[in-house]
Amino acid sequence: MGQEQDIFGRLVSGEAVERITLSGGGLTAHVLTWGAVIQDLRLEGHDAPLVLGFEDLPSYLDHSPFFGATPGRCANRIGGGRFAIDGTEYQLECNERGITHLHGGSDGTGRQNWRITARGADFVTLTLTDPDGRAGYPGNCAIACTYRLPGDGTLSVSYEAATDAPTPVNLCQHSYFILDGGADALGHQARLAAEHYLPVDENLIPTGEVRPVTGTPFDLRAWTPLARQTEKGGVAFDHNFCLSPERVAKRHVAEVRSPLSGVSLDVLTTEPGVQFYTGSKVGPAVPGLEGRRYGAFAGFCLETQIWPDAVNHAGFPKAVLRPGETLRQETDYVFRKA
Repeated sequence: MGQEQDIFGRLVSGEAVERITLSGGGLTAHVLTWGAVIQDLRLEGHDAPLVLGFEDLPSYLDHSPFFGATPGRCANRIGGGRFAIDGTEYQLECNERGITHLHGGSDGTGRQNWRITARGADFVTLTLTDPDGRAGYPGNCAIACTYRLPGDGTLSVSYEAATDAPTPVNLCQHSYFILDGGADALGHQARLAAEHYLPVDENLIPTGEVRPVTGTPFDLRAWTPLARQTEKGGVAFDHNFCLSPERVAKRHVAEVRSPLSGVSLDVLTTEPGVQFYTGSKVGPAVPGLEGRRYGAFAGFCLETQIWPDAVNHAGFPKAVLRPGETLRQETDYVFRKA
C-alpha cells in the first residue's frame, strides 16, 4: 500500500493540477485535484483500465464528458434551470443547449481545481467551496470528497457538504466504467435492484411520474445484456432508477459483470437513486487512456445520487440543504475478478 503525488498539468492561470496515486486492497487509483476526477483505476490481475479517462490535462479541459468527475453543486439536470426555495425563485445557468441546467453549470465542481486537505496510504480528501452566486446558486457551499481503498477491491467514495443558505445540493461520482478493456461495454450484463424508474421528456427532464419497471426495457432486476439497448425496442439508458424515497443506510443496489474478462462490479450506496448512463453519446475527438479511441457505449456510469430535478418535485427525495445541516453520502464500488 502507498501513495504518490505529482503535477499532472497546469491551468491557464499557472495553477498546478495535482495527481495522487492511491494503492491498496488490490486497486490502484489515480485521482486529480481538477474536478476531483478519478483519472485511472486498475485491478490487480486485470491489465486494462477500469474507467475511461485521458492521459493529459488539456484533453480533460477541452473534451471530457465528465470522465471520472464529481459534478455539482447539483449533479444531473434541473428543468429550465429554475426552482424556488421558501418562496424565492432562482434561475441557474442553462448550460445544456440553453435549455437545461446540467451538472452544476459550465464551471461547476467537476470543472474546478479542488484542494488536498488530508491524505494517507490508502485515501485522499479533497475540498472545495462553491461560492454564492456561481451559476446562480444561493449560498456558499463547502464540499468534501474522500476516496478510500479500504480493501477487497473496494473504491469507497464519500461526500459531505454544508451551506450558509438554503440551496439544492446533489453530488455523485461520474466515472465511466469498462470491465474488459473492449471497445464498448455492450458485452456486459447488468442487474439493478430498482422497481421503479423516472420517465423523461425530450430534454431528459423527469415528467414527475414514478413508473414501475415491470413490462418495460427498464426492468433490470434480472441479469440483462447491455447489448439489448441496441436491439429493436431497446432503450439507450440515461435514466434515474428509483431505489428508495430518501437517503438510507448503505445497501447493495447494482452489479455489472463482463463474461469476457470475469471482472464484476458491485455498487453499494446510501443514495435514493442511481442514474444509469450507458454512454450512447460518448465520442471525444482525442484519444483516451493508453491511446484508446472511445465511441458510443465505450463505458457506463452508475451515478448514485438523489433523483434529477428533485428540487422541482414535492414527491421526490429531499434536494435542499439548509444551514446547520450536513449532507453525507457514501458509495462503494467493489471490483472482483473471477
